[in-house]
Parts: sequence; C-alpha cells; structure tokens
Amino acid sequence: MSGSRRFEFAVRGEDAGQRLDTLVGQSDEVVSRTAAARLIDAGMVRVNGEPVSKKHVVRAGEQVSVEIPPPEGYDLEPEDIPLDIRFEDDDMIVLSKQAGLVVHPAQGNWTGTLVHALLSHARELGSLQGEDRPGIVHRLDKDTTGLMMVAKNDRSQAALSEAIKIRAIDRRYLALVHGYIAPDTGLIDAPLGRDPRDRKKMGVVESASARQSVTTFRVLERFMAGTHDDGYTLVECKLYTGRTHQIRVHMAYIDHAVVGDQTYGQRKPKADRGLTRQFLHAYRLELDHPITGERLAFVDSLPDDLARVLREIEPDSMNRTEAGEEVAAALEQARS
Repeated sequence: MSGSRRFEFAVRGEDAGQRLDTLVGQSDEVVSRTAAARLIDAGMVRVNGEPVSKKHVVRAGEQVSVEIPPPEGYDLEPEDIPLDIRFEDDDMIVLSKQAGLVVHPAQGNWTGTLVHALLSHARELGSLQGEDRPGIVHRLDKDTTGLMMVAKNDRSQAALSEAIKIRAIDRRYLALVHGYIAPDTGLIDAPLGRDPRDRKKMGVVESASARQSVTTFRVLERFMAGTHDDGYTLVECKLYTGRTHQIRVHMAYIDHAVVGDQTYGQRKPKADRGLTRQFLHAYRLELDHPITGERLAFVDSLPDDLARVLREIEPDSMNRTEAGEEVAAALEQARS
C-alpha cells in the first residue's frame, strides 16, 4: 500500500509479559495503546507472522511486525513545496529545512512533508528506508531548522546511513537555553526512552529499554538575567547518538531547557522571548561525499525568528567565549 509504514522488532527480555497492545503502543510510530489496539484488531499487527489478539502476552524473542496504513485513498504524490538547497549532484542533496516542515509522512501528517517536496524536485531518490521515506537518511524535528542530507540513490543512501552509524559525519546544532551555564564545555551521558508518564514525550529513564544517549556542548555566549528570565546561554551541541528529541531532553534534564520548547521547556512567553518553537538549529554539517569521498562542509546561518531573539538579548551579553567568536565568524561568513 503506497504511503504505508511497516516496521518490525524482536521482543526483548525486559518487555516479556506485557500485552501486545501495550508494547506496540509504546513505539515511536504508534505512540498510544488505543491506536495499537485498532491496528491489531484490523490485522495490521502480527506475531511470528500470525495475527493475534491485542490481549496476547508477548514472550522474549517473538517477532512483531506492524503495518501502519495511510488514510483510505491516500497515495504518496509530489507536492510543490519550496526547498532551500545548498548542494546537489547526482548522488545527494544538502538542504536547509524550514520550521514547521515534517520530514516524512506519518499519522497526522500524510501530506505537506519534506518527502512530498523531494518527490517534486528529484526524479530519483534512495529507496532503502521504505516507500514512504525516499531519500531520507536522518531527521530533524518538525520545528527544528537547519541542514539535512538527502540521498538520490540507494548507493549513496547506504553510505550516508553507515557514516551516521559510525559517527563519521559532524553535525552541530545551535541552541539558546535558559539559565547560566558556568563551565565552558560539558558532556551529558543519560539514557533516553519513552516517558512513562506521557508516552508522547521522551525522557531520561533508567529502564532496561532505555537507549544510551550522549550529547556534548560548548558554551558560545552567556547573557545576564532580566526581569522575566533567569538569563540565557548560547551553546553549540554535538550528538554522539541520534535519539528522538535528544538535545531538547538532555538540556532540560540539566535544568537548562531550550528557549521556546513547547514540550520540554518552561512555556513562559516572556522568558521564551515570544518564541513558540524551540531555539534549535542544525547549523553545521561536515562529511565525506558518499561516492567521491570529497570533504564537504556547510554552515547555515540562523533563520530570522531565532536571529531576532539574539538581537534582543545582545545588550545583556556577558561576552562570547573563544568558541563563540569562532562560531560567530563562521555564521557571518555564511550570511555574506
């Protein structure tokens, strides 16, 4: 079925003994137990290749397959959505994703995604991630902006995916966070998993199903506290793992939530400087070309809404760090 999403997993020992609808409902793709139960009742979930009841109690080692169908009559069609392309050849695209753009179709977002835009732009895209994710090798959250890679054929898609897996691609983010961070550098090594209190959120959890997650950061600039805030720190974050919402959850975990984050942040309009999306921007990307091996490096300046916030708090700056001067120069060069 065009646009459908299928995924499989083996039941881990720590998940044995749960009802099938509970386990499937904990996945990123399904999220809720109610949605999982509907899929099971419709025969879209199988255990060891066979349909079972939603009350089935899973055992370690069982193979679970789930198909998430699109709405009735849905077909994945190209859409004329503008793309900000920074590099393109026969093998790959590097683009700057705008805020509000979902990367690929999923429940609640069957149209208007980056995938629909790519289908309109390119005649061929990598197919290794499934028919609903042509060309995709990594994701950014809907309201996170910045640099992304897209594969135009299977060979480059496989190479880029492997490079991400072995951490051979340098991806860096700019984040403005609440509060004053004293050390110039830091490392956050805290496992992430589904928040047991809210399955739509991620959290630092100690369960056996949590996945190791490592983020490092460098302080670029600090800002004094004002009447409605406790100050800000501009940081550069680097991911050593690529978990869902990783930077946002890790920064909130150390009590420095990303400004404007409506899920993990303070949600105080004045302290968030009027932002209704997270101040998180994938500003730097450096990699070896997946086919030629040529070293490629890109820097993407801040979008207008985030740049506006930095201009507003500039009078409260406590000066940039050495790293901050380095990054500011790179951003200035990218703007020129």
